[in-house]
Amino acid sequence: MNLSLACKTLGVSRSGYHAHLHKEHRPRRIQDAQLVDEIRTAFTASRRTYGSPRLMHSLRRKGLRHGKNRITRIMRQQQLRVLQKRRFIPRTTLADKASPVAPNLLLERPAPTRPDEVWVTDITYLPTGEGWLYLSAEMDLCSRRILGWSTLDSLDTALPSHALERALQTRGSRPNNLLHHSDRGCQYTSAGFRRSLHLRGITQSMSRKANCYDNASMESFWATLKAECFGSTVPTTRSQARSMVFDYIETFYNPVRLHSALGFQSPVDFENSIQNN
Repeated sequence: MNLSLACKTLGVSRSGYHAHLHKEHRPRRIQDAQLVDEIRTAFTASRRTYGSPRLMHSLRRKGLRHGKNRITRIMRQQQLRVLQKRRFIPRTTLADKASPVAPNLLLERPAPTRPDEVWVTDITYLPTGEGWLYLSAEMDLCSRRILGWSTLDSLDTALPSHALERALQTRGSRPNNLLHHSDRGCQYTSAGFRRSLHLRGITQSMSRKANCYDNASMESFWATLKAECFGSTVPTTRSQARSMVFDYIETFYNPVRLHSALGFQSPVDFENSIQNN
């Protein structure tokens, strides 16, 4: 068919047709092709957890300044899909009505501006082929760093106590004027746990009754860990689950994962930046 007739039939100009033939050789298309490899590398390094905002900041650390919309478009074209968070229904907060409850002092305080002003803690569960594995963690509310964590096969009081001891070991000294916030679970209202805080001069705070939003940072971390560490995978054994938690927290979340609340820095980098200022 004559080219002029074909263009007329399709409703395009001859110049438009020739421009289309050379489209793949345009500078932006060439740049896009190169950017695909950078995005794939960064996305894989993030363990498939970074969407376009975090990928944009990750690439900027390499000197590549590309817009979020452009990265979003390329991710869609390459079918790079982020792991989705799921909602977990089972509760681990079992209150002991006979034990004293600490007031919610966190509500009265402004957001912490330096590490070791406020630590928050919680307990969650992880399904395995051998049954539940319970996980407790201590987070610095300023840096979002997980300072200590512990796992047990049961919801024994020793579970959060071990996490607290590891957090204190991480810091290497006794924090001054530290506020420790948790829910009203029997593990935190127990005499043993309250004594551990008291002996170290740590002030205890607890969420309001049946209000998970009072400890939103820990709830958010659990959702992130379950999506990014486990996804749809159920570990065969509790030992395997512990190894997965160690790998996620110690080699990815604390030192590497970019956090939007921290100006797209990792918790460790954020703490280092504060110490250097």
